Amino acid sequence: MKFKQLSITIAALCVAASATAADPKLGIVYDAGGKFDKSFNQSAFEGAERFKKETNIKYIEVQASSDTQAEQVLRGLARKKLDLIAAVGFSQTQAVQKVAQEFPNVRFVLIDAVAKGNNVNSILFKEEEGSYLVGVAAALASKSKKIGFVGGMDIPLIRTFACGYAQGAKATNAKIETMQNMVGTTSAAWNDPAKGGELARAQFDRGVDVVFAVAGGSGMGTLQTAKEKGKLAIGVDSNQNYLHPGTMLTSMVKRVDLAIYDSFMQMKNGTWKAGVTYRGLKEGGVDWALDKDNRAVVTPEIEKKVNEAKANIISGKVKVVDYRVGSSCPV
Repeated sequence: MKFKQLSITIAALCVAASATAADPKLGIVYDAGGKFDKSFNQSAFEGAERFKKETNIKYIEVQASSDTQAEQVLRGLARKKLDLIAAVGFSQTQAVQKVAQEFPNVRFVLIDAVAKGNNVNSILFKEEEGSYLVGVAAALASKSKKIGFVGGMDIPLIRTFACGYAQGAKATNAKIETMQNMVGTTSAAWNDPAKGGELARAQFDRGVDVVFAVAGGSGMGTLQTAKEKGKLAIGVDSNQNYLHPGTMLTSMVKRVDLAIYDSFMQMKNGTWKAGVTYRGLKEGGVDWALDKDNRAVVTPEIEKKVNEAKANIISGKVKVVDYRVGSSCPV
């Protein structure tokens, strides 16, 4: 009798252990923009939350307020023997590469940059493809034939957005003029809505009537100024149409949420792999947003032309130049 009870107890412990083993220990580190930036980091958070809701598996979340702190935060999570840590943002590249070497048994996902390591999956998006689509929309919506771009930190990634945007606009109307400004050259450029608004105002004063904001928290100022001036704005990363219905032409959606959700799910299912992953229009990594909040400002012609461009990029008929390859823009 005692032996039977002992067998049952051991069996129960084994079942409990296997159930626990099946649940990965996960973490996510947001960059300086913060979890609720209504953009890039928030999209990552939403992907992690969707995973938690569907699986009941919790995760640890931390924000790194600086590049130096990112390394400390990542190392602290790795010491907790997490199975997978997602680092949101290119600014964490060096930190991921360093900490991944120190903790070879911990897996890392890096969004928006490439870090070397057999335990690192780097996820890159084809921002130029999504930006091309909103460039088409901007060219068709603009009455002045002058469109604007306000970027955050002046880096190749943000210039990739600007270049894709200009390519889509020029392909739609060769006479379109594009004005471009960057908020700054340091990470502070992501959190200066006053400057974002100021740059947009200066562009509007020069005739721009549609502006694409790719500036994190600074972009909030750009979108707000467009509303105040009665101009059209384009959001980025998350669907920002809801922020100012009526003056939001669309948003260039970058599915960071899916990248995080898929990574966590792969870890859970045992299918996670290291390497470099690219997500463009074809992979559902980028897109443009059409919903109840911008339906009134998107004409049937705009919808038709943007969707045609989307189909042509997916089929390979239209090839959008990536600024990062050669560091130059064809338009």
